Amino acid sequence: MITSPVWRGARDLFAVFMMMTAAFAAPGKALSAETGDTLPLMFDSRERLARPDLSTVVRLRILTTTDFPPFNFTDQTGRLSGFNIDLAREICAELKLEAKCQIQALPFGDLEKTLETNGGEAVMAGIAMSPERLERFLFSRAYIGIPARFARNRSIDIPGDTAGALSGRRVGVVKETAHEAMLKAFFPGVTAVPFENDTEMTDALKAKKVDAVFSDGLRLPFWVSSEASEKCCALFDGPYLSEKFLGEGLSVMVRRTDPILVAAFNQALAELARNGRLQDLYLRYFPNGLY
Repeated sequence: MITSPVWRGARDLFAVFMMMTAAFAAPGKALSAETGDTLPLMFDSRERLARPDLSTVVRLRILTTTDFPPFNFTDQTGRLSGFNIDLAREICAELKLEAKCQIQALPFGDLEKTLETNGGEAVMAGIAMSPERLERFLFSRAYIGIPARFARNRSIDIPGDTAGALSGRRVGVVKETAHEAMLKAFFPGVTAVPFENDTEMTDALKAKKVDAVFSDGLRLPFWVSSEASEKCCALFDGPYLSEKFLGEGLSVMVRRTDPILVAAFNQALAELARNGRLQDLYLRYFPNGLY
């Protein structure tokens, strides 16, 4: 089964992310961005969505986890933190529901059952919008996408600064993942070298057993900047987005019986994108950029 590393290995990434925070207290087509400090617009800035009547909302419990940094985690003081946490608070403020909002952390495996059994009204935890889940839940529009990225070994001479320069070269990728499928589909000229996991892949890159690697744009920037990389490597070209292989991005999940909440989340997210607050949060948690 093909799975995406974006949605797996969060606990492994947590150690990398905490090192970093301690140090610094369209479908079927790959898209690239010129700079990493701008969040690609997920909403049309000219779009104005109507806010539904929320007078009947008694409370808004937003369920999340603590093991998907930098989106959801507990900081060194034990406080629930992360991009999703701050975004949830911004959404509650935009909807004028602060007094009714609660953010609760649960084990990842309990989120769907808790939502289905009325233990919460929404989930913000990086749950993929799969066909099976679309039959059981409703999702807001995506508010951020996780791109795929290349990283290269600095000491290997690669003439050129685009992915075309990797043609014929050995590129590491975690096997049986969406990134392996995407690499083979979009970059057939490279020689894909499969690895069991991200650690084996990045170790091989450090040891120059491969010239580059292809993985998710969340993990690679943190790894490249961490002590674990020993300054061996750098991001290369990209980023690349693809709904076909990487999904539509992160969104809010609610019960199918709550379409009004979906409309409310969409309206709030559109306004936060328009007024710049979504961009501010992006820069706070991704100062080096995903894009």
